[in-house]
Amino acid sequence: MDTAVTLAADIKQRTRELGFDLVGITTADPPPHATQFQQWLANGSHGEMSYMERNAAKRIAPTEVLPDARSVIVVAINYFSEDRVPSVGAVFNRDSGGEADRSRIQSAPTKQMTPRIARYARGERDYHDIMAEKLETLAAVIRELGGQYAKALWYMDTGPVFERDLAQRAGIGFVGKHTNLINRSFGNWLFLGEVLTNLELPAGPPEHPYCGTCHRCLDACPTGALVAPYQLDARCCISYLTIELKGSIPVELRSVIGDRVFGCDDCLEACPWNRFARQSPIREFRRRDLPPLTEFLSWDEQKFCDFFRGTPIFRIKRRGFLRNVCVALGNIGEPSALPAMEPALADSEPLVREHAAWAVEKIHNRK
Repeated sequence: MDTAVTLAADIKQRTRELGFDLVGITTADPPPHATQFQQWLANGSHGEMSYMERNAAKRIAPTEVLPDARSVIVVAINYFSEDRVPSVGAVFNRDSGGEADRSRIQSAPTKQMTPRIARYARGERDYHDIMAEKLETLAAVIRELGGQYAKALWYMDTGPVFERDLAQRAGIGFVGKHTNLINRSFGNWLFLGEVLTNLELPAGPPEHPYCGTCHRCLDACPTGALVAPYQLDARCCISYLTIELKGSIPVELRSVIGDRVFGCDDCLEACPWNRFARQSPIREFRRRDLPPLTEFLSWDEQKFCDFFRGTPIFRIKRRGFLRNVCVALGNIGEPSALPAMEPALADSEPLVREHAAWAVEKIHNRK
């Protein structure tokens, strides 16, 4: 058997032993949608995510990251975990002007309203830390198996890698119309990682797209951020608004955010391939209990850090998180929530005060 084929098989075997659910190999050639990515940046659809523009050259050319790169090993971990408690938040529909379907919260008093958080961030530990440990070990394994001159440099979504394109070309999934990766055995609940290497490894066949005529993800997007199949305007995306945007959330989009305080899974949840989703064995991905929305408004910096440090939510800091909490309460809060809003109205952060005032007005108007 060819040496490269044997080496690739050994790498894949060791990768699975490390706990990765999927592994594929592709070349270090530029990703197929590099031109579309450049146009997306030119249109300003990335909003305030300036880092994408700064490292655009590296994203569309793996050899800009590792000059003598020949292959990319792409891996994925399933993070799907069933909710332990049902959401009591309201359903918002962009076609109804952002008004809530309040039938879901008729029997849920404000004090019981829990934060609505994207599935990937519900656990007790940041997935970046879990992935980093495994990827670092994998890179060491590749250098060991590849011999004296082998190089291996690992990345995930924090690095300048066009990972979903590479993942499709490596055969571990296909990019759906919601611009996220879908695997036919796991749905779209996947964390991706990459190892660039100077080893010449046989590339696997790319995965074909299987969206067909389905457009459920586009229909599900609350803000219309999915402007067309495979086209996302991040500036309208709730994940961008509640995570990446550092300043004020545009007033015209606040009502459509509903009860979401960190990210949005609506387009992902709508995908029919999720019928194959399976529970992740990684306990840190399972949802942990959170206090009601109103309780967060009295938290100082220390309490926020103590509770969220080591989780994805920690990155938006207290000011960003309380901003989002205020918006959620403005959308679904009852008059009984007004006393809890008082600390936010006097918060030391102008960003929190601004959104708290908006929320109080919304609650009063609804009353």
